[in-house]
Formats: sequence, C-alpha cells, structure tokens
Amino acid sequence: MRLVFLGPPGSGKGTQAKVLAEKKKITHISTGDVLRSAVKSGTELGKKAKSYIDAGALVPDDIILGMIKEILRKNKKGFILDGFPRTVAQADSLENLLAELGLKLDAAVNLVVSDDEVLKRLLGRFYCEKCGADFNVNTNPPEIEGICNKCGGKLIQREDDKEEVITNRLRVYREKTMPVEDFYRSRNLLLNINGARSFDDVTASILEAVGYVYDNL
Repeated sequence: MRLVFLGPPGSGKGTQAKVLAEKKKITHISTGDVLRSAVKSGTELGKKAKSYIDAGALVPDDIILGMIKEILRKNKKGFILDGFPRTVAQADSLENLLAELGLKLDAAVNLVVSDDEVLKRLLGRFYCEKCGADFNVNTNPPEIEGICNKCGGKLIQREDDKEEVITNRLRVYREKTMPVEDFYRSRNLLLNINGARSFDDVTASILEAVGYVYDNL
C-alpha cells in the first residue's frame, strides 16, 4: 500500500494518515518529521537542510526528495506520504523518484473540506501554555472556558491559528497545492473523501475507498 495524503490545512489529513498507517502496519512519512529527524541526526542532508532552516528559507525540493528517497528504500512495501508533494513540480519529482526505485503510487487520498469549515476548526484550537494539552472549542472543549482541565493553566491560541494567517495558508494551498489534485486525477489515482464529517466516519470512508482500489488493481 503506497499512498499520498492531500487536503487543506485543518482537514485532518495528518491524523488520518497516522491512523491508517497504524491500522495497515505501514510507515507514516511526514515531511516535517523527516526534516526534524535528519537535522537532529546530523546527516549530510540534515546539515544542508539546517542551513536553510536557520536562515529562515524554504528547504529546496532536492534535499527533501533525498531524505524521502532514503526512507522509501527501506519501506518499499508500504507507506503514506503526508505533507508531500505540495506542488505539481514536487509531484512530478516524486513520480520520477518512485520510478527510479521501481515503485508506483496506488492512490492519492484527498480530504475535501471547505474554507469555512477549516476556519471553524482552526480558530477553535487552543493549547495549555503550561502543560501543552490541546483543546478545541468545537470538538474537545475545556470544562472551564480558557482553563486547562489537566493542570489549570491558561489556554492560548497558536500564532498560525489566527484568522489572517489561516486565510493566507488557504490562499497558498489553493494556488500551489490544489493543482496537485489535477495531477493525480489525470493519472486516475485521486480519491476524494468528504472530510467535513466526524473523525470516525472519515476514517471509515478512507478504509473503504482504499480497500476498493486494492480489490481492483
């Protein structure tokens, strides 16, 4: 099982990818985790990535692809890529990399969530400044408004969960990442999943869609 997970910020793709990977006993590859791990381990690619991160610049695609390549070599039988590709150029490079390794994607799971739903979800997220516990006023509200259930600390909002930041992230997603949907649609790999439902319902739909793909390969 080799999958790519797509979807706007706040769609839940990272959590759903992790759950599916656990259920299917395959590797969940988050590009953010890959970067952090490589930098921490001090690998050659990690050192190169660190120089860009320290300068506040985007890590070039070739460095990220190099890191992903090393992981894919060890997980040829099954993986879920989460957070990559984000652009058509990255999708094309990934396709070439997989071909080089003698692999191909089975499907691209795309969680479809409206901008209004994304705003609702992300604006409702808070965390405890003391213990770091996460809360959401819509799905996991604290017992007392603004106060952590666990330690009594103050709940605050992340800087990237402010409305103006979310709006910009959605704009970038529409401009840069949504075209990736067409890339995979043209290859008959795109699986659109309604991500605006309950977590368990979305998980069930993903499992059903992925199962159908494998039954018809």
